[in-house]
Amino acid sequence: MKPDNQIYYGYWLIAAAFVAQFVSVGVQNYVIGPFMIPMTEELGWTRAEYTIPRTLGQVMMAFTGFVVGGYVDRHGAKRFMLAGVFILAIALYLLALIEYLWQWIILNGLVLTVGAALIGNLVVNVTLAKWFVDFRGRAIAFAAMGVSFAGVILTPVVTFVIDSEGWRVAWQLLAFGALICVIPVSLCMRRAPEDYGLLPDGMTEEDVQAGKAAKAMQDFTNSMTRREALHTTSFYLLVLAFGLFGITIAVMLLQTVPFMTDAGYSRTTAAMMITVASIPALLSKPIWGWLIDGLQPIPLAATSAALTATSLFIIVFSVQAGATFWVFAGFAILGLGWGGMIPLQEVIWASFFGRRYLGSVRSAALPFSLLLTAGVPLATSYYYDVVGNYDGAIITVAIANLISAAIILAIPRPRRPRSGQLHG
Repeated sequence: MKPDNQIYYGYWLIAAAFVAQFVSVGVQNYVIGPFMIPMTEELGWTRAEYTIPRTLGQVMMAFTGFVVGGYVDRHGAKRFMLAGVFILAIALYLLALIEYLWQWIILNGLVLTVGAALIGNLVVNVTLAKWFVDFRGRAIAFAAMGVSFAGVILTPVVTFVIDSEGWRVAWQLLAFGALICVIPVSLCMRRAPEDYGLLPDGMTEEDVQAGKAAKAMQDFTNSMTRREALHTTSFYLLVLAFGLFGITIAVMLLQTVPFMTDAGYSRTTAAMMITVASIPALLSKPIWGWLIDGLQPIPLAATSAALTATSLFIIVFSVQAGATFWVFAGFAILGLGWGGMIPLQEVIWASFFGRRYLGSVRSAALPFSLLLTAGVPLATSYYYDVVGNYDGAIITVAIANLISAAIILAIPRPRRPRSGQLHG
């Protein structure tokens, strides 16, 4: 047990997860938009060709995550994250040297994605779900602020570097930044509190005797294995609902800068829209976390998806009308919807299936998510190449979010199979 005057180690893991997600999601998603026009114009690619790595990346993320999840359950995240940051840094540096489309596809779609997966959401959030139960919503929400912080910092900074020094220099700086940020936090990672004589949420033996740890104990005892989870309807409904919800990030982070510049806005203003969305996403995450721990996460998740859908309708129609105020308002509302996405998703998965085998369960969902969402970024760029704008594609994504909200409200809590526990 930790001494009364010692900070619970789980809090250090929140800080580590913040940094890891800042880098992982930042270099994979938040910077991809600013690079699109300079790279396609210099290298002579279409926007659909430029987007191929994001579709291929979904495939790599699914298969990498499928392996990673079970390993994190058994051994923790440290070794994977150390390997991942070196893979990621190598890919980022080599992107500065590319001349051909096949190099872009391999480095960004395969190598970079593997590196990002090894340090990213699945690894750190599964770890946090083991260290926190009663305060799981707040823990994951604070850590997920790193994702939004990437939009606040990385998107405008990278846009400035690209415009002033060139896109090749920008990739090189991202490579060095990834190494500097992620190596220290990788060394901080620990598998589960029980390995160190601790209890989730920093509970003490006195708390256990007083019955305060009952939720954590029940969460562990009722955990489902991968095989058991795959036999529930809830598993597949969660995959569908959060898959439809999550495509918004892939589309908007990739297409916002070209979408806005095509409408006549400057690259600086276009990049600013990501910041406008990221600031409320960043600031609202602790509020979402507090609400999650105090209320039911299912209606909150439906609200988050509905907010996101509403924002996309506002963005499309206000850009068409040249209504700048409503453009800003639309992206701000988008940020509020995004703010709840990660913590709500992670808490619902953990509350439905428990923390003991959570890595295996979450990773099992990735191939199904792949089938649902892998082609969306490519389809959006292809839509632009054929139609000449993004309006219809973004409206379709908005409708997908409304469908997601309806599915979330209908998902039942899973029941363990009567055959007993089967290790999956």
